Amino acid sequence: MTVVRVTYDKTVNAAYLYLTEPQARVKSARMYPCDPVDVDGMINLDFDEQGRLIGIEVLAASSKLPEYLLQSAERLDTEGA
Repeated sequence: MTVVRVTYDKTVNAAYLYLTEPQARVKSARMYPCDPVDVDGMINLDFDEQGRLIGIEVLAASSKLPEYLLQSAERLDTEGA
């Protein structure tokens, strides 16, 4: 089973799914915002310099992601820290 690191900040209701090696410190070279009307919210795709998808930022995460994923995510807000 592949493990994907997920962080969640309930205060701002934002989650980030890291699609890189856990220890990798890859920087985003380009961000592609999905159309907020089409996805009923804001989802941003981050790509590295080689054009590989390295992460997904999800705003309004509680309405876009499964509850189990948010509950198991690494919490960035003080409530879950």
